[in-house]
Amino acid sequence: MEKLRTMDADAYPQEVLADEEPKYLRRQKPLEIKRRKFGKKAWKTYLRVSFWCVIALAAAATGYALGHYLLASPEMALIHSDQVQIAGNQYVPRGRVLEIFSADRNRSVLRIPLNERRRQLETIPWVEQATVRRALPNRLEVEITERTPIAFLREGSDLALVDVHGVILDRPLKANFHFPVVTGIGADMPIEDRELRMQMFAGFTQQVEAARAGSMEQVSEVDLTEAKDLRATISGLQVGNSSGSATGSDAWGNADAPIVVHFGDSDFQSKYLTVLNDIGQWRAAAGRVESVDLRFNGEAVVNPDRTILALKKDPPPIIAVAPHAAVHPAAPVKPAAPAMTALPPKAVAPVKVSAPAKTTKATKPAPAKSAAPAKATPAKVSKAAKPAPTKTNPAQHSASKSSVKHTSAQQQP
Repeated sequence: MEKLRTMDADAYPQEVLADEEPKYLRRQKPLEIKRRKFGKKAWKTYLRVSFWCVIALAAAATGYALGHYLLASPEMALIHSDQVQIAGNQYVPRGRVLEIFSADRNRSVLRIPLNERRRQLETIPWVEQATVRRALPNRLEVEITERTPIAFLREGSDLALVDVHGVILDRPLKANFHFPVVTGIGADMPIEDRELRMQMFAGFTQQVEAARAGSMEQVSEVDLTEAKDLRATISGLQVGNSSGSATGSDAWGNADAPIVVHFGDSDFQSKYLTVLNDIGQWRAAAGRVESVDLRFNGEAVVNPDRTILALKKDPPPIIAVAPHAAVHPAAPVKPAAPAMTALPPKAVAPVKVSAPAKTTKATKPAPAKSAAPAKATPAKVSKAAKPAPTKTNPAQHSASKSSVKHTSAQQQP
């Protein structure tokens, strides 16, 4: 109340503000509403807010324009195939790579999923690894690492290529490869099994080349059917010395005959040296060597693959030889001469005698059948049994003598 009196002393008469006046007789005092004028501080605040709003609008407009330029403008789009630069593709056709980027045509390079395109490129059999990069404003760089084939793969009548990981590759139209042929694996085999066998083949190649440079030129075919037995067909082997070099012409005349060698799954270098050093001994002992099994430690089995013909014909000798050991040649087998047949005795003309005598009938000996020619293995030829002599009594014996004299007398003129 004191405040009101002080503030509104000039506006209201003093009698109205008397203390002795009852409260219920007082008139309600009007309040004056004063409006504050617009100060300098308020203007600064409004200017600051307006400035930041303009900045935000300008940034939004600039961002929209920049995003539209980067993501939708023709200057950033992949339009022509020349904008895709490919490097490292020797056997992968360029068109095969461009097919993967055909879905990105007329699209900004910033919107192309690089990781997905890289995975698609690595699904091509010839591509081992791929790298895809952007080259602004509107180019792509593709770098390809191709697979390296190490052998031909025969599947039926088709001939493809295969690398060390067991990946089957199509043969390029323009390429010149010189590899041995691998058999025993195919597309129906799991990739893990194919890779295991090709790793074994790669180790065989390295160790054989380490034994003697250029030895893989003599390996024409490798069979990988069994995971624990690598069978290689080798041709052109000659008698060698300890260093593995040929000493001269092959005296047995079959240096160019192919030989199937069972190498097993390890220690290829020492086994190949065994073949080079002992091939002459094997040929001296067994004649023609068609196959050798070296899977047994310290022993070589010559011609083991011929045993499957044992029911049809006699197999050649199978010889177990310790490497670098002297081989005793087998004794030559001469064919047995045909057995002599026993001729039956000449029949004697019967002669009548005056005194009857009891005679025993001479049994006619059965003609012996001629013996078949002996086989390759030596066999004892049994002599033909001689016919048993006929027993006659004294009368018959004297009668036979007289008949012989009588016959000779008639023949004289």
